[in-house]
Amino acid sequence: MTQLSNGARIGILAAAVVVLAGVAAGYTALAADRAEPAPAATKDGLPLTLTPGPRLLTITDRHLATVSAADPGGPRTVSTVQCLRVYAAAGTGVCLRPQTAWSYEVVVLDADLRPHQTVAVPGLPNRARVSPSGRLVAWTVFVGGDSYTSSGFSTRTGILDTRTGTTVNSLEEFSVIHEGRPYRNVDVNFWGVTFAADDNRFYATMSTAGRRYLIRGDLAARTVETLRANVECPSLSPDGTRVAFKQAVDADPQRGWRLSVLDLATMTVTETAERTSVDDQAAWLDATTLGYTLRQDDGRPDVWSVPADGSGTPRLLIPGAESPAPLAA
Repeated sequence: MTQLSNGARIGILAAAVVVLAGVAAGYTALAADRAEPAPAATKDGLPLTLTPGPRLLTITDRHLATVSAADPGGPRTVSTVQCLRVYAAAGTGVCLRPQTAWSYEVVVLDADLRPHQTVAVPGLPNRARVSPSGRLVAWTVFVGGDSYTSSGFSTRTGILDTRTGTTVNSLEEFSVIHEGRPYRNVDVNFWGVTFAADDNRFYATMSTAGRRYLIRGDLAARTVETLRANVECPSLSPDGTRVAFKQAVDADPQRGWRLSVLDLATMTVTETAERTSVDDQAAWLDATTLGYTLRQDDGRPDVWSVPADGSGTPRLLIPGAESPAPLAA
C-alpha cells in the first residue's frame, strides 16, 4: 500500500473535518425540526406502516416514506418520523436520528412507527440493518478521537437483540480470526453489518493495517473471521448465497467503488452494470435486483437499481430519496 506523506495526511484530515462539519450542521438542522410534520404525499393521507407488503421504504427529505414496489417513481406515503438512516424487515424498523443537536440515537420502531427501544450512540449515523426475522438490529456510526487512525476518526458498530435487550456496543469486543489465526490490533474497525436468516450469523467489513476484509461473525460465540479482502458494506441476498458489496477500484478507496456481487460458495465476483462509484450499502430489492443511493452534484440523493448478475443497465428508481429497504414478506 502506498504510504502517504505528512502533507497528504494533513490534507485528508482537513477534508474529513470539512465534510464532517457540514454533515453535523445538516444533522443539527434536522434535530431542530424533528417535530415538524411532513407534507402529505398522498391525497387520501394513508398512514405509513412497516407491515410486510409490496412496498419500498425510503427516506424522502429526511422523512420516512414508502412507495409501491410496482411503481416506485409514483405517489409516496410520507410520515412525520424523521431519520438519517433507516432499514426494516418483518415489521421492525431501525431509525438512526439525532437525540440532541450533537448526539445521536438508534430507535427501534414497530410496524406502526412507534418507538420500542432506544440506544444512544457515540457518533454520526452511517449504516443500519435489521435481520430478516426483525429480531436483530445493527448500526454503524463515525466517531472521532481514536489516536491510532491517521484520519482522526473511526467507526463503531453495534447490534441489539430486540427480544432479549442484549446489546453489543461494539464489534471490537469480539475475537478475530484472520488468515486462520487469532488476530489483535488496535486499529481494527468494523462497519456495515448484514444478517443471515438464523439470527446468529452475520457479515460485515473489518479494516486493519490499511486493508478491508469481508468478515463472517458468530453472535453467540462472539467471534468473527475474515473471508476475503477488498469487500466493503456487504448485503446478504435473500437466499443467503451471495453478498452485494462495494469493491474499491484497484483496492484503493480514493479511486472509488464498483458495485459488485460475491458468490459465497465459489468466492467469485461479478461486477454489476453500474459504473458510477457507489458509496453505499446496497439493498436487495428482490432476489435479482439491487437498490442503492447515488447523489447528484448538488448533494440530492436518488435511489437507483441494477440487476445483480451483471446484466442490464442502471435505472433511476426513486428520485429524491435514499436509504432504500424492501418491505416484502
